Amino acid sequence: MKNSVSPGTLYVVSSPIGNIEDVTFRALRVLREVAVIAAEDPQQTRALCERHDFCAPLTSYHNENKEEKTAVLLSRLREGASVALVADEGTPVIADPGKFLIQEAIRAGIPIAPVPGPSAGLAALSVSGFSGDRFLFLGAIPNTFAALHRLLGTLRKEPGTLILLATAGRLRKILQAVKEVLGDRNVVVAEDLTMSGETVVRGQADAVMRQLLEIPISGAVTLVIEGGEGKAGQNRKKKTRLKRQRVSGS
Repeated sequence: MKNSVSPGTLYVVSSPIGNIEDVTFRALRVLREVAVIAAEDPQQTRALCERHDFCAPLTSYHNENKEEKTAVLLSRLREGASVALVADEGTPVIADPGKFLIQEAIRAGIPIAPVPGPSAGLAALSVSGFSGDRFLFLGAIPNTFAALHRLLGTLRKEPGTLILLATAGRLRKILQAVKEVLGDRNVVVAEDLTMSGETVVRGQADAVMRQLLEIPISGAVTLVIEGGEGKAGQNRKKKTRLKRQRVSGS
């Protein structure tokens, strides 16, 4: 009679979004102990491991090979080996292909454990000054200007803060669409957060566009947009203030 083997655990491990020091003790311990690390970019994850004086077995896991690699990783997990899933930057599944592996692990009855840590979207939200009580992460947005207009149109009355990812080359068009569809919302553009040269630009969309003419933005950015409730609240306060002024002046 064969002895049954308990499956290994799939650890979903967050990694630094820029500053390599932003990694938890638990994440480092898990990365040291697992049988294999499935990384979106093995070279980037190897640099993190070597910085902390260890080198675990690595395999690539990205959109092009996710089905093939998922089968291999599930086989290892069923045999009792533990696996760490790591994104290029931040938390797996958020704008990366990790969802596929996790869904298949759930179907296979594999234990899954989160090892939380950095997230570019939450880091940008934390310094935006906007409400974090309710927010909507849009991830990567449509490529065409018309599709972007339609998306923003559906969110015109969304009370929560909006968070999206963009490239420097598309940023100006996105801000123009925000101005045209959402009006004079306040926005925050964040690049290279946690790094020594991090950039955070604040203001209404048109003002931020003017500021960016003098500020070099070249890589991936996180854009945080004030929610409809925030703007509505400001407008209510403004109307109340004007009403009081009229009453006191009458």
